[in-house]
Amino acid sequence: MADTAAYEARMLIDGKLVDGAAGTFTNINPANEDVLGEVADASCADMNRAIDAARRAFDESDWSTNHQLRKRCLEQLHDAIVGEQEDLREELIREVGAPRAVTHGPQLDAPLADGLRYPARLIETFPWETDLGDTVVSVTGVNTTRKVWHEPVGVVGAITPWNFPFEVTINKLGQALATGNTVVLKPAPDTPFNATRLGRLIAEKTDIPAGVVNVVTASDHLVGEELTLSPKVDMISFTGSTVVGKRIMEKGAATMKRLFLELGGKSATIVLEDLEDTAFNSACLIGIGPLMHAGQGCAAPTRMLLPRSRYDEGVAILKAIYENIPAADPQDPGTLCGPVISAKQQARILGYIRKGVDEGATMLVGSTEPPKQFDRGFWVNPTLFIDVDNKMTIAQEEIFGPVLVVIPYEDEDDAVRIANDSVYGLAGNVMSSSLERSLAVARRLRAGFIGLNGTAGYGADTPFGGYKDSGVGRQNGLVGFSQYTEIKSVAYPAQ
Repeated sequence: MADTAAYEARMLIDGKLVDGAAGTFTNINPANEDVLGEVADASCADMNRAIDAARRAFDESDWSTNHQLRKRCLEQLHDAIVGEQEDLREELIREVGAPRAVTHGPQLDAPLADGLRYPARLIETFPWETDLGDTVVSVTGVNTTRKVWHEPVGVVGAITPWNFPFEVTINKLGQALATGNTVVLKPAPDTPFNATRLGRLIAEKTDIPAGVVNVVTASDHLVGEELTLSPKVDMISFTGSTVVGKRIMEKGAATMKRLFLELGGKSATIVLEDLEDTAFNSACLIGIGPLMHAGQGCAAPTRMLLPRSRYDEGVAILKAIYENIPAADPQDPGTLCGPVISAKQQARILGYIRKGVDEGATMLVGSTEPPKQFDRGFWVNPTLFIDVDNKMTIAQEEIFGPVLVVIPYEDEDDAVRIANDSVYGLAGNVMSSSLERSLAVARRLRAGFIGLNGTAGYGADTPFGGYKDSGVGRQNGLVGFSQYTEIKSVAYPAQ
């Protein structure tokens, strides 16, 4: 059993670190099922106390208008996290099952670099007020000065997932707080400790006023739903499954919630036939994507589209990859594919693999059973399917595991058709010897985040989100920053 001394068990409500009225629940390591520790289990009453605190802090303090305070507080929080960065790394490896290598990228180091500092800088440069100029308004005949103000939305309910919990949390907090909102953060019950750590750092290391940030952990998902139902909450910022996102839209309609929903994906990589042999080999390496963090990423490139004329060539490359990258201990620096988060998720993924076999796809690498080398933990073998029709379940539904499906196409039009034949539209990739051709194909794809020729635009300044069932709104960038604001048009007689 891991040393529990470093884990924060308490929630943050109204500036105080507190226990939960429902007792505690257990947090476990998905790699070996070791108990990491207990964490506060909130009741609905606890959640409503947090909502009340956030409402009061927004309505009664100067947080929403004091730009310098907000900037200072975000910088303080950044510095406090950096001071515990290595402890947080170990925590994410243990509670998320994140491979150590992935914590040096999108799981920790990349979002920490600019997740708070970018929005802190925007506080000083964002156009909080736009002057439309003076004009004689036709309906009044009066020479009028016209302004457009951006103001904070109010109380934001931030609901975060278990797959990249720190990355999502820090990007929600950074933009919501920088724009002057107050926040109630509800982390996934599978990975609470990184969020309670942030709560402790906010309480002990920053000047963030009481109630501006509240962190509420609960084993009962209905506790989190209080955020969606409460008229005191103005906006829900949610990252997670499309099923839950639709429920939030439905339940939030009664109080006309503002929404940011970053949801599921079934992203396609189109490898075009014009690539030379070395470049074609490199393009096929994108197929490694579903192995990173066991495929537990909404933007994972889980469909690979290969030209029929080079299908066998690409399959051979992918087969070699999947045969040589096993599921392995996330503590090992060389591991790419670690465990999945829970027994429930493991069973779900294995069910999809069986479904793929039943529907006639060829499982070239992988298994319908867990890896035999692990006695404990939640593991799935890296699995490669070929001879896949895009109508199959494994090509249409989000598996969220280390599974790649490889689909042949006839020509460029067919590739675009297959890529777009999905209820999702989160991300995608295009690989070609011609940048002009890659750009032309990218313009035809109905997805929100496209990488060309092996690149990706990830960063706090880059909007991330999707079309169709992949969500509403964008995380990050000026667009993401703006969605945490309301717009007020103001007019007065010109002076």
